[in-house]
Amino acid sequence: MDTRRLILFVALSLGLMLAWEKFFPQKPNPAQTQSVSASADIPAATSSSNNVVSDGSFNLASDKTITVTTDLMKVNISTMGGDIREVDLLKYSDYDDTSKPYQLLLNQKNRVFIAQTGLISSNQDLKLPTHKSLFSADKDNYTLASGQDSVSVTLKADAGNDIVIYKTYTFKRDSYVIDTSYQITNNSANALNNISAYWRFLRDEQAPSGETKFVHTFTGPVYYTTDAKFNAVKFDNLVKNDVDYPQNVNNGWIGFTEHYFTSLWLLNPYNHPAVCINGVACRFNLKTVDDGKLASAGLMTDLPAIQAHTSYSVSVPMYVGPQEYKAMATAAPELERTKDYGWVYIFATPLFWLLVHIYEYVKNWGWAIILLTVFVKVVLFPLTRASYKSMAKMKALAPRMEKLKAQYGDDKVKLQQSMMAMYREEKVNPVGGCLPMLLQIPVFIGLYWALLGSVELRQAHFLWINDLSRPDPYFILPVVLAGTMFLQTFLNPPAADPVQAKMMRIMPLAFSVMFFFFPAGLVVYWLVNNVLSMGQQWYVNTHVVTKK
Repeated sequence: MDTRRLILFVALSLGLMLAWEKFFPQKPNPAQTQSVSASADIPAATSSSNNVVSDGSFNLASDKTITVTTDLMKVNISTMGGDIREVDLLKYSDYDDTSKPYQLLLNQKNRVFIAQTGLISSNQDLKLPTHKSLFSADKDNYTLASGQDSVSVTLKADAGNDIVIYKTYTFKRDSYVIDTSYQITNNSANALNNISAYWRFLRDEQAPSGETKFVHTFTGPVYYTTDAKFNAVKFDNLVKNDVDYPQNVNNGWIGFTEHYFTSLWLLNPYNHPAVCINGVACRFNLKTVDDGKLASAGLMTDLPAIQAHTSYSVSVPMYVGPQEYKAMATAAPELERTKDYGWVYIFATPLFWLLVHIYEYVKNWGWAIILLTVFVKVVLFPLTRASYKSMAKMKALAPRMEKLKAQYGDDKVKLQQSMMAMYREEKVNPVGGCLPMLLQIPVFIGLYWALLGSVELRQAHFLWINDLSRPDPYFILPVVLAGTMFLQTFLNPPAADPVQAKMMRIMPLAFSVMFFFFPAGLVVYWLVNNVLSMGQQWYVNTHVVTKK
């Protein structure tokens, strides 16, 4: 893509994105979704629907830690509330210290990102366990042994009044889905009514390491239902109580997303019964905790009555892991929407799908990016050809343009009239190449976001590069890209103004500076795209136009 078109590409892209967000904002379907403000009182459809989690002052107490190690993660569970306080993803390294695994859920001095659950009731006589209650466990360490498909951790809490609560986490091999369940054993002589279970993530606002002004994606609460579709909630809007979200849901998911990783509660996961059935009413819940320092994203499940001398179980799986294509595709519907594709989702999703399938053949993400870029350039060549053909005609008219300028000097009116007459005579439209270029913009923006959001590029090797999600360590790719951008200026029609012509020579070098900070995978895409554009433009200039 030539330099002027690249600059115009960026400017038009920003304009299109702003215009789209202004005139076509995503809104829940009011006909099928009952929305509620972030802190509004919940309508009393049933008695249990009045149940709300009381946080008070945020104080994350500690007790014993139970460690669970599987083939994909290491998890620390606190016996205080049975919270999941830490999740280390063993296949991914930390951005700042690559000797350590990436910590998705964590509880550190200045960071909080944990999973909490609990049971609540409007009946004050019931002492149901919440995230502030103490649980007991049989042992402190659990490991998914070789040949074992799953491992479970069961915590026990005595709620008094002949009621015993078991909270169980089940981890499966080759899966980032953690099944979380409660078993409520009612040995009393009375039925238990108006009980709700809450399932939530608590997170601070801080973006993960590696986010920069050049590489920035959304970090915060997200949710999805078939009616409301995908929605991202800005932390600031949650603090201002300026958020509407659906209630009385029966499908979808809710939680947090960040660059490359996501943590969600799943209402209708694959290979698991749907949550909101058999008398269980589900409702999303979004709010702030600790005076707005933390955001809470999760759901409430209002349970049916539990008769005397019976047991009742409720289970809600959570996905805690990378935004891997295959991992999410087998977890629950529409999880791939957690990737921050924005308004180009319709283009980015199929392009990423194609990238994954190319990778299955070449087994290298660098070569997969190159082949995908070649494929897109070939498919879009008819549009590119029309654009370059128009530019080549304009370049051929440059000498006549110089003569007109010399002839009319400062008489702008006559110069303009003569130029238009020349265009009519030669059947050239000065803006004829713009429409084909505009049609390509969404595709290239979609490809850009597909690569930017691909966790598969993290730690992916290619030639001398050890991680395609990080900048080129030797800056070879950005330097070569700057060189190709500079050379391509010689293929374009010269600017009429000498100062402008000089600027168009310098602009590529200035513009290429930002590529020194881009992930190497993106620079591979830009470089291949630029080289192919030069080849296509040279071909049109030397073959198509000259054969006219």
